[in-house]
Amino acid sequence: MDRTKELGESAVARLMLKYFIPAFIGVLVNALYNIVDRIFIGQGVGALALSGISVIFPVMLIMMAFGMLIGIGASVLVSINMGRRDMAKAEHVLGNSFLLMIAASGLITLIGFLIKDPMLAMFGATPETVGFANDYLNIILVGVIFQVVGFSLNNVIRSEGNARIAMYSMLISAGTNIVLDPIFIFWLDMGVKGAAYATVISMMVLSVWVLLHFRSNRSVVKIRTQYFKLDLQIIKEILAIGMAPFFMQIANSVVQGLINTKLIRFGGDLAVGAMGIVNSVLTLIVMTIVAINMASQPIIGFNYGANKYGRVKDTLRISMVAATLISIAFFAGVQAAPSLIVRFFNAEDPELLAIGSQGLRLGLLALPLVGFQVVAGNFFQSVGKAKIATLLTLLRQVIVLIPLLYVLPNFFELNGIWMSMPISDACSAMIVTYFMSREWRKLSVRGTSA
Repeated sequence: MDRTKELGESAVARLMLKYFIPAFIGVLVNALYNIVDRIFIGQGVGALALSGISVIFPVMLIMMAFGMLIGIGASVLVSINMGRRDMAKAEHVLGNSFLLMIAASGLITLIGFLIKDPMLAMFGATPETVGFANDYLNIILVGVIFQVVGFSLNNVIRSEGNARIAMYSMLISAGTNIVLDPIFIFWLDMGVKGAAYATVISMMVLSVWVLLHFRSNRSVVKIRTQYFKLDLQIIKEILAIGMAPFFMQIANSVVQGLINTKLIRFGGDLAVGAMGIVNSVLTLIVMTIVAINMASQPIIGFNYGANKYGRVKDTLRISMVAATLISIAFFAGVQAAPSLIVRFFNAEDPELLAIGSQGLRLGLLALPLVGFQVVAGNFFQSVGKAKIATLLTLLRQVIVLIPLLYVLPNFFELNGIWMSMPISDACSAMIVTYFMSREWRKLSVRGTSA
């Protein structure tokens, strides 16, 4: 069946499952990028090295933010224009987004090197950990272009209905990273530099793979040089839609930097390492839910563009139920065995074990509420409602969380930092529920009148 016909006519549940399986495999492997780095560094170099790499996490989020700004904005517009049968406009979007990726990458690398030292200090590097952080960051900054191009274009591959190829992209790239990590870190004794080289090389492989796809017969939309002409209206649309995930990542970076400085004050360097473990687990959970979003995004975008609002509602309903069930399952696993999870990253330091176990238990208390919030944000992005998507995204990351981080540690010290996370999730969940209820009613009215 033609992909555009499939998106508009196939049974939603079966279509979701078809898209979810490759997306899940892809994001699961993708989540292993940083997780595997932390496991190998924590076990092979030490707890302080793990803390040093955790300091870099906010910087990595900034890099990812620009990839999401362009990649998600482009993928949503491609889906919507495919739904409208305007393939020329879809390819024009792709051409403009590719130029934006190159420009953004150069800007990140330049600014990154210019402000590297104060940035590391701001994100919580101490004299004991700054050497590890600096060694890793110097290499990662050079490879920014491969991360932005690779991840951004892979989003577009998924949005055109090629979920299996997008999965292969992540399997090839992350598989390269997993193979190279032990070679560089252990066998060649390169430490954290080895982990960084493995990451950059794997991103390079990803970039080459996705670029070849858009020049092949497998792609629905293609990268054509005739569309390497900047169109200000298209750029505005890409940036407007991608602004929500962009702000989410930037806000998350700022918050992670703030959390690191609070952790240094109330728990020391090992508390930052413990936060690295918490973030690794949370990334694995959220990326699993993101796989649901990846499966639903082309279906929602296409059918919204085609005015098939009943199919949009069906997709949204399935997504929210699945995301909530996944969140509950992960919550049960984390609460049952937090110390076992910490031992995967470092089995020798008892202080790290104690801090990390407590962080997992308290920090993820509201995990069952996270799933539908992530799905809600993706829905508003997929239909081009950037302002609402941005607001809902910033609720958890900034509007509620940051004030809590300034208040609670003064009363509960280290536990106050961990407690800020679930309280923020619970408060923002109530507001997300209001917006989703309102949008659901609008879809019902449009579906009746369509």
